[in-house]
Amino acid sequence: MSWGIELWDQYDTIASHTQKGIDFCERFTHFLKDRCAIELKYASELKKLVKNYQPKKKEEEEYQQYSWAVKFWEVLKELHDLAGQHEVIAENTQGQVIKDVQILIGEMKQQRRKDLQDGAKVQDTLKDSLAKLDKSRKNYEKAFKMAEKATDDYRKADADINLSRAEVEKTRNQMMIKNNQCDESKNEYAAQLQQTNQHQRDHYTQQMPAVFQQMQSMEENRINKIKSMVRQVADIERSVIPIINTCIDGMVKASDGISAEEDSKAVIDKFKSGFPIPEDIPFEDLSNASVIDTSNANGTPKNSLDSRKGTVSDKKRNKKDKKGGGGLFGIFSSSKATINKIIGLLGEESKEDFSDLPPNQQRKALNKKIEEFKKEIARETAEREGMLKMKDVYVNNPALGDPNALEKKIEENALKIDSLQAEMRKFQGYLANMDGKPSPAGQRRSSLSDDSISQSSTNMEMSQTSIPGQPQIVPNEPEVYTEDWPEPPRAIDDEDGDHVGEFDHPEGDFDEEGYPVIGTCRALYPYEAGNEGSVAMGEGEEMFVLEQDQGDGWTRVRKHDNSEGFVPTSYIQCHFYDQDEV
Repeated sequence: MSWGIELWDQYDTIASHTQKGIDFCERFTHFLKDRCAIELKYASELKKLVKNYQPKKKEEEEYQQYSWAVKFWEVLKELHDLAGQHEVIAENTQGQVIKDVQILIGEMKQQRRKDLQDGAKVQDTLKDSLAKLDKSRKNYEKAFKMAEKATDDYRKADADINLSRAEVEKTRNQMMIKNNQCDESKNEYAAQLQQTNQHQRDHYTQQMPAVFQQMQSMEENRINKIKSMVRQVADIERSVIPIINTCIDGMVKASDGISAEEDSKAVIDKFKSGFPIPEDIPFEDLSNASVIDTSNANGTPKNSLDSRKGTVSDKKRNKKDKKGGGGLFGIFSSSKATINKIIGLLGEESKEDFSDLPPNQQRKALNKKIEEFKKEIARETAEREGMLKMKDVYVNNPALGDPNALEKKIEENALKIDSLQAEMRKFQGYLANMDGKPSPAGQRRSSLSDDSISQSSTNMEMSQTSIPGQPQIVPNEPEVYTEDWPEPPRAIDDEDGDHVGEFDHPEGDFDEEGYPVIGTCRALYPYEAGNEGSVAMGEGEEMFVLEQDQGDGWTRVRKHDNSEGFVPTSYIQCHFYDQDEV
C-alpha cells in the first residue's frame, strides 16, 4: 500500500499525521525519564533502608555471633545488590533507549521538514502552471471576443452602402488583425493547457507520490524504532532478572542458615562464667561462738550471690543497658555495656591477665590476645624479610640505594619483634597457668637475653652478605645466631652429670616415647647444628614434628635415627595431622 496512490489528495492530512508521530516520540521520552527516576528513587530508598538497619561499628563483634543476626545482615547485602540492579535498569535505559529516541526525534524532524519542503515545491510548480493556464485562457477569451466584435463591425460596414470603399477596407483589415490575435491566443492557450496537463499528470503520478513515499518511509521507520525500543526496555529489565533471582535465592539461603541450636550454643559460649553451681547453704548454729565462713568453700566468688541478684533484679542496670542498646531492632547492647556487665560480676577493674573475668571469659580473652600478637609478629616478620631483601638488592646494586639506610629500620623492627614475642609468651603463660600446665615460654627457654633478634641481626649484617630469598645461618659458631633465630632451647646436666634437655622430664611425667608426633616436615635447606639443643639436617630430609613453633622461630623435630632437637622453622615445610582431620 502506497500513500502516494491511495492518499494522493491528502497532503495536509499526512503532514499532520507525521507531526503526531513526532509528538508521540517526545511523550515516550518523557515516560522513559519518569520511569528511570522511579527506579533510581526506589534503589536509593532500598539502599537507605539497608544502611539504617546495618549494625554500628562498635556492635559488629556482637552482631556476628548469632546466626539470625548474621543471616539478616546477608539479607541486607542481597537487598543492597538488588537495589543496584534497579540502578542498572535506569542507567541502561538512560544511556541506550532515551538516547536513541532523542536521536530518532531529531532525524524525523529534519526528514519531515525536508519532505514538506519538497512537497511545497511540487505544489508551487503545479500552481504556477495552473496560473499560466488561467492567464492564457483569459487572454484567449479576450482576443476571441475582440475578434468577434471586429467581424461584426466588418459585416455591418460591408452591408452599409453609405460607407466608402476605403472605410470598408479599413474595417476588414481590423477584423483580420483581431482574428490573427485570437488565433495566437488560442494557440498559446492550447500549448499552455497541454503543458499544464502534463505538469498535473506528473504531479499526481510521480512527484507527489515520491514525496508521500518518503514521508511513509519516515513514519514506518519511526514505528519500527518504537517497536525496537519497547522491546529493548523489556530486555534491559529481563537481563537483570537472573541477578535479582540470585539475590532472592541468597535471601532464601540466608534464612535456611539460621539455626536456633547454634545460637543457643553461642549464648552459652558468650556468657558462661565457668563457676560451679553453689552448694547448699549450711545451717549456722548461733549457739556456737565461731562463725562458719563458707562463702568461698566451693570456689564461687564471695560476691557471686550478689552478682546473681544483680543480673536478675537490678532494674537500674537493666534500664541503663536498654538505654545503651542499639543496632538491629534495638536488640543489641553496646560491647562496652557487655564488658561492664561482666566486670560488674566481680566489682573490680579489668586486669592484664583478665583474672577479673569468669574462667571461660578469661580463656577466650587470653586466646584472642595471643592471636593478635601472632598476627602482629607475622606482619612485622614479613616487613623485616622485605627490608632484608631490599638491603641485599642495594648491596648487589648500590646504584639503586644505600643499604646502610635500612640498618636502623631493621634494628627497630627486630626490637619490636622481640618485644611482641615477649608479650605473647607472657599471655601464653597466663593461659598455661589457667589450665594448670607449665608455661610454654618456660619450657622453650627462659629469655632471649643476648641472643635476641635485634642483636643477632647486627651480627649477621656484619658477618656476611645474605643471598636474596634464602635465610642465612652462621655455621659452626656457637652462641652466635642468625638474623631471625633466637637461641634454641639448651640441654642441661642434672645432678648426676647426665645430659638432660629442658624438654626431658626425668620425673616421669611423660612416657618413654617423649613428645607425641603431631606431624611431618621436609627440610627446604641444609642446616648445620651449631648450638646446643639443635640438630643438623640435609636438604629434602623427612622428619617428624614433635612441637610447633611457639613464636621464637624454632620447631622441635625427631629424625629417623630417633635423635631430637630444634631446627629453624623457616628451613622446613610442615604438615600437621590435625589438618587432615579438618
